[in-house]
Amino acid sequence: MRHARSVTVIGGGVVGLSTAYALIRQGHAVRLVEQLSEVGQGASFANGGQLSYRYVAPLADAGVPRQALAWMMRPGAPVSLRLRADRDQWRWLLSFLAACRAGTNRAHGHRLLDIALLAQRVMTAWRAEGLEEFCWRRPGKMIVHRTAATLAHAARGITQPDAQSVLTPAECVAREPALETLRGALAGGIFTAGEEVADCHLFCRALLARLAASPDFTHVRGVATLEAAPDNRCAVRIDGQAGPQTDLIVVAAGLRTRALLRAVGEDIPLYGLKGYSLTLPVRAGGTPDISVTDYDNRVVYARLGERFRIAAMVDIGADDDDASPRRIAQLRRLAQASFPDAGPYDDAEAWAGFRPATPTGLPVVGHTGRANLLVNAGQGALGFTLAPACATLLALLVGGEAAGAPAP
Repeated sequence: MRHARSVTVIGGGVVGLSTAYALIRQGHAVRLVEQLSEVGQGASFANGGQLSYRYVAPLADAGVPRQALAWMMRPGAPVSLRLRADRDQWRWLLSFLAACRAGTNRAHGHRLLDIALLAQRVMTAWRAEGLEEFCWRRPGKMIVHRTAATLAHAARGITQPDAQSVLTPAECVAREPALETLRGALAGGIFTAGEEVADCHLFCRALLARLAASPDFTHVRGVATLEAAPDNRCAVRIDGQAGPQTDLIVVAAGLRTRALLRAVGEDIPLYGLKGYSLTLPVRAGGTPDISVTDYDNRVVYARLGERFRIAAMVDIGADDDDASPRRIAQLRRLAQASFPDAGPYDDAEAWAGFRPATPTGLPVVGHTGRANLLVNAGQGALGFTLAPACATLLALLVGGEAAGAPAP
C-alpha cells in the first residue's frame, strides 16, 4: 500500500460495511455514514441467505425477453413488470435488452464467477479473524428442477464436475429428506458442494462490532449528501452540515447511490428490483438442511440457525418497498406446498426490499469522474455473495495496488 488515507464510506448495508472493513484491514482510517438507526436495515436485512458462489449468471440472457413476456401474461409469475413513465426505468430496460445475448451472458457470467470465488476466499479469511456468529454454514446447494428440459439445460452448463453432480428425484430426496413432498414433481436436481448460507443482517452487525474495536473507525448516523468542490473534487455534508475533511469518499449506499452521484454530475444505471422473503422458526425434521433453490418457481430456501428463510420474486417497476400481501401470500403457498412441515407459516415475518441492480448484472466498483470519489454498488441479488470481494477490490484500488471490478 502506498500510504494510509482517510476515507468516508456512505452506506451501512453489507456492501458499505464490507468496504469499511476491507479498508480498515488495509490500514486506512474510515468514517462510515449511515442514515438509519441500525446497520443492515435495507436490502441486507432479510435477503435469501444463500452465498451461491457458483451460481452468479446475470439475469440478462438470450430468451429472457420472450420468457418475461410469457410471465407478464401469467398471474403470480416469479418476475413481474410494471411499465412507468420513468426515464430511469426505460433506460435500464433498454440496456438490459441489449445485454440479453448468449455471448454477453457467458462473458459477464465468467467475470462474476471470478469475483464470487474471490468473495468466498475473502469470507473464509474474515471468518478466521473472529467475526461474531452470523449463522454461517457450508451445507452445499441443491437446485431442483421440475422439468426434464430445464434439468438437461442445467446439466449441460456444469463447469465444475468435481463439485457438481446431477441427481435423480430419488437421489435428491436421499441427499435432502425434506424434499420428500416434492419427489413426484421433480425431474431431478443439481447438487453443488461447498456452497454456503448465512444471515446477512447478522453479518452486518458482526462487521460493525469488529470495526468498532478499531481506533481508526468512526460510525456516524446521519443523512449524507454530496456537493461539488474545487479541483474536480466533491465534499460530504451530513444532515446538511459540512462533514469532516477526508481524502476519499466511497458511495456504497445501495439504490440511493444513484441519487447521491447525480448531485455531483455522476451517473450509473442502477434500478431497484423488488424482492420478498418470509422468515419463520424452524421445525425439526421438516426444514431442509441443504440450501435449496426451486428453479422453476425461482424460490430460494435456507436454514439460518433456528430460522427458515424463504425468498423469491423480482418486481420491476414497483413503487414502494411494502411487503405486498398478494406476493407474500403467493410465496407462502409455494413454500407450504414444498416444505409443509418446515415451521409455523402463519407466524412468518414478511419482508420486501429493493435490490440495486445494473442492466448487465455486473457491479460498479472503482473511480468516478471526480478525483476523490469512488463507488461500490450494483450487486443486485448477489450483494451478500459479492460484497467481500468487491470491498477487497476497492480497498486495493484505494491503496494503488489493483484495478477495480468491471463497470457495466
